[in-house]
Amino acid sequence: MPSRIESQRPIQSMMTLSHSESAATGAPPWPPASRAWWAVGVFCIAAVLSYSDRQILSLLVDPIRADLHATDVQVGLLQGAAFALIYAVAGIGLGRAADVLPRRLVIVAGVVVWSLATLACGYATSFWGLFAARAVVGIGEAALAPAAMSIITDSFPVNRRGAATGTFLMGMIVGGGVALALGGAILQAAESGAMRGLPIIGALAPWRAGLVILGLLGLPVAALAATVPEPRRRHLAGGASGRPLPLQDAARRLAALWPVLAPLYAAMGLSSLCDFAILNWIPTFLIRRFGVGVAEIGGVLGAVVIAGGVLGSVGAGIVADRMVKRGGASSRLLLAVGAMLAGIVSTLFILAPSPPLVFALAGVWIFASTTGQSIGITVLQELAPGDARGLSVSIVSLINIGLGLALGAALPALILEHVLHDPTAVGAAITAVALPCALVATALYRIALAAARKIDKP
Repeated sequence: MPSRIESQRPIQSMMTLSHSESAATGAPPWPPASRAWWAVGVFCIAAVLSYSDRQILSLLVDPIRADLHATDVQVGLLQGAAFALIYAVAGIGLGRAADVLPRRLVIVAGVVVWSLATLACGYATSFWGLFAARAVVGIGEAALAPAAMSIITDSFPVNRRGAATGTFLMGMIVGGGVALALGGAILQAAESGAMRGLPIIGALAPWRAGLVILGLLGLPVAALAATVPEPRRRHLAGGASGRPLPLQDAARRLAALWPVLAPLYAAMGLSSLCDFAILNWIPTFLIRRFGVGVAEIGGVLGAVVIAGGVLGSVGAGIVADRMVKRGGASSRLLLAVGAMLAGIVSTLFILAPSPPLVFALAGVWIFASTTGQSIGITVLQELAPGDARGLSVSIVSLINIGLGLALGAALPALILEHVLHDPTAVGAAITAVALPCALVATALYRIALAAARKIDKP
């Protein structure tokens, strides 16, 4: 019995500590709002770039197939496993680095690595060369979320944390929209000959030019990240000495939170799987089923993704902060459950008779998924001790990328080639993957809500 009480004590203390932290004796003052929001803004820009580098391949499926003589399954691996395998290995180590090293430097190094790797993708001459470059992109991108979320949590009190977290995560989902819009514009410009004569990119194939441009954009973003101030770490389980917990002890602290974290991690992972299945294959669905042009897909789908992402991250974060004042920290998750119920319906792409409805369903899903992810990560950061936050977010990234990107991008391709045997049945393949995952994810958010409510009770 004593061991059970001790295992639950960190949960109770971390869920309630934030409400009284400003009054705690000896607690450091919060950073000025201008400094805190500057950090969020820079991280948002970095997240836009990160997801642009990650998602642009969804517009390049057919050009890559033609240029590198790749199959749909190989392109699915480029969008998924090539990135996810190394991300899974590097993520935990970089999350731990965010707990023990200056977080700003971790972010700067990550941006430089993924930008140079994206540049290398544009010059790859074979499938395996592109596969290797995509793997290095994963190393760099694994550094961003753990370090950024740790800084944000140490910069905002609980009643403003949801909006700040949502703004950062908005950058990730907006990055998907930017990748579609910018990628479509770059491809259209390159195909029309507008880039001929330009240094570096003028002689490249359109799909290569898009990757090179995104890679070059990363270098000024790295310089911008170097300007972010490092706030003092709060709620260190290792004590006021500031010494970080050993990795084994940090993992044990997180394991004690399993009644809430286990369903929360699983729900976010399944939602991420749906994200990548939908965003990576909707462009191909629209091209093959309805004959929609790449430029139109990039512009319309990009705008839809951005709108849904902003509403689901910033909008839901603001609403969730207000719900916390009335119902406690656990009440955030009620909003996640409600949004995911709408998300279930939005996975029925197999029934979509026209491109406008496809775009609309994608927007609803992005809203639902982003709401759940934003709220889930905020709750996670409120539970985790200050010297295990990077590790806790790296686990989210590991699950979201390892499960979501690796399977979400590849499963529709496998269903197309080995089950449906019809290259135009992309909508059916997307629904076959997304619908069951959305159903289970919604149930898991509900389980996490029930567990969190028990913690909130006095």
